[in-house]
Amino acid sequence: MTAMDAARPPRTRRLHPLPVRILHWINAATMIVMILSGFGIYNDEAILDWVFFPHWLLLGSWAAEHLLWHLAGMWLLVLNGAAYLAYGLISGRFRERFLPISAREVLATVRDTLRLRLSHQDITVYNAVQKLLYIGVILAIIVQVATGLAIWKPVQLAWLTALFGGFQGARLAHFIGMACIVGFLLVHVALALLVPRTILAMVLGGPRIPPQPAE
Repeated sequence: MTAMDAARPPRTRRLHPLPVRILHWINAATMIVMILSGFGIYNDEAILDWVFFPHWLLLGSWAAEHLLWHLAGMWLLVLNGAAYLAYGLISGRFRERFLPISAREVLATVRDTLRLRLSHQDITVYNAVQKLLYIGVILAIIVQVATGLAIWKPVQLAWLTALFGGFQGARLAHFIGMACIVGFLLVHVALALLVPRTILAMVLGGPRIPPQPAE
């Protein structure tokens, strides 16, 4: 190592690179479109008689408009989601941010949360529950796309519809998946508001961290 190399500051990177931030906010906007238009589609043919969404919460004023919004959002969700998955896998971000994870770590994090001992000082590292939730919501969105296609094209994609137990089974799975994603988003937003630095990090990139070992 030369004297110049020793004097050079260590190479760092942002916690959230620009592609991640762009993909994140596009996905956030797209999910809002999908959920609110989906509420309208659900109201047109409810699965549960006691579950009904108020008109002010819907995106669109009538059935055809709900569907148009939903289909427009679907294509953006698929394209943006594919880009996000490709970036996360190829760059190694998923491996770095979500792994390793173990049941023992998850239980320990839950215990610390219940005892109000969970620290939020270091936003550069996810705790075990966060890792589990992020992995879970990624898988849930993939299943949502599959069930959505099964509902949209039950004849052309009969094999896919059959995987979910038929048209009504696909509708039920789609509804349950939506409920899980909405639950995740509510918790995600609540935690972000409790720790505003996480919002700023997703806007500005966050603190600088060392490069990945593979870099």
